[in-house]
Amino acid sequence: ALAAISLLMAMMKIRPSPFSILDEIESNLDEANVERFAELIREYGAGGQFIIITHRRGTMTAGDVIYGVSAQEFSGVSKILSVRMEDDRDEPVRQSV
Repeated sequence: ALAAISLLMAMMKIRPSPFSILDEIESNLDEANVERFAELIREYGAGGQFIIITHRRGTMTAGDVIYGVSAQEFSGVSKILSVRMEDDRDEPVRQSV
């Protein structure tokens, strides 16, 4: 996972992309490396957009907006939630979509 992330970030440094989609790229990393990955996303996110599918809290903290899908237990209806992170990262603003 570290080698793949390193290769991806090296390619983006040479030839930046306006936006990238990453699907659980950091799932096999330990917490310390997830934090390092989140810092890379913040750094490279200034020059483009990332859509990241993740379950890791450390990666979610790097996002400006977080979307989630919650399935209701008995009704079978899914609910889409969004959280817009504030600039100071202390108080998220939650809203239903």
